[in-house]
Amino acid sequence: MPKYQADDSHAETVERLLHARDFGHLRARKHGATVIVESGPADDAYKHLRLTRDGVHVWSLHMADHRGRWEPTPFRGSLEELVTAVAETFPWTLQSVHGNPERTSDREH
Repeated sequence: MPKYQADDSHAETVERLLHARDFGHLRARKHGATVIVESGPADDAYKHLRLTRDGVHVWSLHMADHRGRWEPTPFRGSLEELVTAVAETFPWTLQSVHGNPERTSDREH
């Protein structure tokens, strides 16, 4: 078991930071030592990013690839620093894909 666990307040902080940047379609939930950011229906969620707690105030960033698998990045920092980095540097990774099938790699489209 990881030394540091995420808690509900971490997920609430991430969600608040994202909503303040006009990404209201995203939600955050905790899972063990991670905060997972996803969108869409709960039974068919689209993964956007995952923040893993590495220390008291240090988190690492993983991004979901086109298959929904987690890919590590070199980014580490506070929750606020990482959310800001993703929103300002990689905003397309936070865009809604639901209702926009042409923006996905779904074989059907």
